[in-house]
Amino acid sequence: MIEKKRRYDLDWLRVIAILAVYLHHIGMPFNGDKFHIMNSESSKILDDIMVFFEQFRLPLLFLISGTGTMFAFSKRTWFQFLKERSIRLLIPLFFGVLFIVPPQTYYENIDSYISYFKIYDNINLKVNHLWFIENLFIISVLAIPLILFLKSSKSNKILTILEHSTSKKYGVLLWVIPLIFITIVLKKLYPSDSKSITNLSSTAFYGYFFISGMLFTSAENIWVYLKTYRKFNLTIFLTSTLIFYGYYFLPNTFIAPYLSNSIQWDIWYLVCALVSWTLIISILGYGQIWFNKSSIVLKKFNEAIYPFYILHQTIIVVLGYYIIQLKLNISLKILVLIITTFPLIIIIYRFLIYPFTIPRILFGMKKRI
Repeated sequence: MIEKKRRYDLDWLRVIAILAVYLHHIGMPFNGDKFHIMNSESSKILDDIMVFFEQFRLPLLFLISGTGTMFAFSKRTWFQFLKERSIRLLIPLFFGVLFIVPPQTYYENIDSYISYFKIYDNINLKVNHLWFIENLFIISVLAIPLILFLKSSKSNKILTILEHSTSKKYGVLLWVIPLIFITIVLKKLYPSDSKSITNLSSTAFYGYFFISGMLFTSAENIWVYLKTYRKFNLTIFLTSTLIFYGYYFLPNTFIAPYLSNSIQWDIWYLVCALVSWTLIISILGYGQIWFNKSSIVLKKFNEAIYPFYILHQTIIVVLGYYIIQLKLNISLKILVLIITTFPLIIIIYRFLIYPFTIPRILFGMKKRI
């Protein structure tokens, strides 16, 4: 049976994960990777830090989305669920592609356009950071048969087996094995880092976390074991972190004579999957102790976080375009970017979205009661 009680710890973790996405995009113009706008100088230290945190923020969001999907479906038929997903996901996606994302395209290629509206001449529209919404909708729809199965009595035996296996200390940890296998195999077939739904290595990786969230919610005793073994899972995570950075900083000249390039990448995917999974199951355990409390602040954050996500990258790109041209060091530019973008996003949300019915619908919010 699906637990219907509100999980405030998951609400908090969703807010934290999206704020982590915001901070990640704050750092993108300065870490040397390809982004829509790039500072003239980059920070290797920043890149070394960001490569670690990118292992868990989106997987955590997909896992929480999987749990949320089961909660949402528990109150609806499959048709009502599909209608709700379409309103909450497709409307913001189409609106975002038409009006939120284009400024990113414009500032990324500003020298190529005579005016902003030339973007629409060739229908050069992209999803950019809204790929998460696109993927979430498609995965949610594809998961409907599995959801119906998990809601039925036919799933009782499988859920009992899952609960029994996760009652052991190593139980939930062993779920990382299929994740590693899926990641390594599909990366050979789909090596791209694209987040497009057609890139099956990416879709399967995030889909695994989504389905795991569904299973956690269906076999509710798993949450008990996540909490019980949180210290053990944290120990494995800390060990995985040492392995992660040990391999990350290991000079290629040390291993090139012994391992092919393909094997080296396989080990990297293994280490990344291990860090992702162990950190998330640790967070889910400790979150039940630290965050499972309701508050007015959480209610307001939870309502605002979806519009915040939709807006954040565009605001970062637009203001960042001018900030990276200032004669400041990287640390100061990052600070200026934070203290200008964050308040602006909140102001837009509070005064242009929150009070009005149509903007609320366009940004995936429920109507005000």
